[in-house]
Amino acid sequence: MSWQTQLRGDSVSWLLEPDSPGVRYLALRDLMDLPAEDAKLKSARRLAHKEGPITEVLSHMEEAGYWVKAGSGYNPKYRSTVWSMILLAQLGASVHEDARIEQACKYLVDHALTEGGQFTAIASGAPSGTIDCLQGNLCWSLMELGYEHPRLESAYEWMAMTVTGDGIAPKEDKDAPVRYFAYKCGPTFACGANNKLPCAWGGCKVMMAFGKLSAKKQTPVIKKAIKQGVDFFLGVDPVTADYPNGNTDKPSGNWWKFGFPVFYVSDILQIAEALSALGYGKDKRLANAIKFIREKQDENGRWLMEYDYSGKTWVDFGVKKKPNKWVTLRALRVLKAVG
Repeated sequence: MSWQTQLRGDSVSWLLEPDSPGVRYLALRDLMDLPAEDAKLKSARRLAHKEGPITEVLSHMEEAGYWVKAGSGYNPKYRSTVWSMILLAQLGASVHEDARIEQACKYLVDHALTEGGQFTAIASGAPSGTIDCLQGNLCWSLMELGYEHPRLESAYEWMAMTVTGDGIAPKEDKDAPVRYFAYKCGPTFACGANNKLPCAWGGCKVMMAFGKLSAKKQTPVIKKAIKQGVDFFLGVDPVTADYPNGNTDKPSGNWWKFGFPVFYVSDILQIAEALSALGYGKDKRLANAIKFIREKQDENGRWLMEYDYSGKTWVDFGVKKKPNKWVTLRALRVLKAVG
C-alpha cells in the first residue's frame, strides 16, 4: 500500500501484534481493508471485547447502564457515563458484541438527550447544559458504537443549526422556542467557555460527528454546516492552530501534543481525522498539517504518547514520551486516508 511508503518502519506489523487485542482489532479493521464479514476480523473484534480495555471499562458499569453516578453523566470526570462512553467508542466497542453497550447507549439517550436534540451536561436535564464538545463527542460516539436511535436525528439537526445559525434565536431571547444558550452561544462553534468566540476544540468534535454520516443522511442544513466548518478550519493553516483564543493570547500547546484517548482537548491530528473523514484529506490547505503529522513519527515509524489521562479514567494507555500503539493507530488512519 502506497501510504506505507511514508513510514520509517513497519509500524503496521507492530500494531498487529497479539499483545494488545484492542489495537490489533482496530488496525485490522481500519488499516488492512478487510471486509466486515472476514473471519479474522470478527475473531479479533470478539477478542478485543473479552480481553482488551473494553472489558475493563464495562466492568465498572452499573446494571442500569451508567457509570459512577446516575443521571446525565457528565461528572465526575473522567470516569462517569459520558467519558466512559466516549472512551468505549474510541476503543472500537460495538453494541453488536456486548448487550451492556447497547444498554449504556439507551441510558445515555434517555438521561442526557433533550427533546430539542441537545445533549446536556447538567443534572437537571435542561437543554441549557449543551456545548459543542459534548454534543459532537456523544453524537460521534453513539454512531461509532453502532447504536441506532431516531432521536439522534434531532441531535444532528440541532448541532448543524448551531453551526449555521439557521432558525436559532439569540440566547437573550428566552421566549424563543429554539435559542442559543450560555455555552452554546452562537454560530460557527461560538462557545461561552471560549469567551463567546468560536472554539476549535469543540468544532473538532462537531466535525468528527458529521464525518460519521453518509451522504444520504446529510440534510441541507447539515451539508451547509459541514461547509461552514471546513471553511473555518481551513481558513488558516491548521498546523498553526491559529484559531480564536478567548482567554489567552496564543493557542494551547496541547494542539501539538498527540495523545489517547481524546476527550474535549483536541490536537492537530484530530483536525486531520475530522477533515479526512469528510473527504478533505487531500485538500492542499491541509498539507502542512499532514506533513507535521508524518514528521512526528520516530525512526521506527511510531508516534509518541504526548498527552494522556493516566490515573484519571478506567484504563491507562501507555507511558508519556514513549512510542504508543493507540497514538500510532490514530496517525496511520490519517496517513492512509490521505494516501
